[in-house]
Amino acid sequence: MPGPSAELVQQLYRIPPDRFVAARDAAVAEARRAGDPGTARQLARLRRPTVAAWLVNLLAIQRPELVADLVQLADALRTAQRELRGARLRELSAQRRAVVGALVAEVRTLAAAQPDAPPASRLPLAEVEATLNAAFSDVEVAEQVRAGRLLRATSYAGFGEVPRPQLRLVTGEDEEPEEERPARRPGAQRGRPEAVPRPDRSAERAEQTAQRAARAERARQRRALDRELATARRDQQRAEAELTEAAGQERDDAAVLDGIEAELAELERRRAVAEQDLSRAKLARRAAERAVTVARRRAGEVEAAIEALAAEEGDADAGGGAAD
Repeated sequence: MPGPSAELVQQLYRIPPDRFVAARDAAVAEARRAGDPGTARQLARLRRPTVAAWLVNLLAIQRPELVADLVQLADALRTAQRELRGARLRELSAQRRAVVGALVAEVRTLAAAQPDAPPASRLPLAEVEATLNAAFSDVEVAEQVRAGRLLRATSYAGFGEVPRPQLRLVTGEDEEPEEERPARRPGAQRGRPEAVPRPDRSAERAEQTAQRAARAERARQRRALDRELATARRDQQRAEAELTEAAGQERDDAAVLDGIEAELAELERRRAVAEQDLSRAKLARRAAERAVTVARRRAGEVEAAIEALAAEEGDADAGGGAAD
């Protein structure tokens, strides 16, 4: 039976709790309409989370890489607690506080981006913080947080950092403090010394082991930082080379642009001269047109006078012939 897809379940658990039931019922109805009663039954079994659980689920669904870092740090912290690695435990505990604080701030940001989410003043961030802290001590809680399907917030009442062992190097010159001397047995004789137990060196060995582990961890961190520094320097050299190349290209392009602008300026000057010449040519053309008009009118008038004169001469010649 395939059941509902992980994407659909995540989509449901991303919805604020006050709208979860309606969205789940709609998904159930859709599965029934699609002829998939098995998926419909599995969807119907999904339960509405509390607001705090919804916030943790939202973090796991939208920022899984941050939750993965939390689970990894929790594993390291539990290992340090089991092995009594004091220095490593203190370092990881400080990281835990920083990580939980950052995750709670991220939860506030994610909630603000969700429609219909409760206002920031009503977000149960203390329950979210308690659940994240519980994930550091309880493997099952850590896996539930990673899955993004919490139904309610949780806490771990027994959570606490393993205290740093109170170690003391015992030498022949040290005197045992009064409060640390073993009490006499009721039947022991006053003047008769009791057998002194051999000092327990296990705590000292544990501290030495923790110190060696801390030195190894610092060396590992130093190697990692050295690698990061080498990578950063290579990136810097590559970026500087690209900057030099880009600056040279910029200078070349600026020179080309200056040449084009000079050519444009020369063309503008020639254009102005040509426009002036064109204006003068237009004026000359208009004057010539007026002169042509005047000349044509004058020529017409002269032609009319010639024609009138010729007509008069013809009339005169006709009159003389009649007189003869």
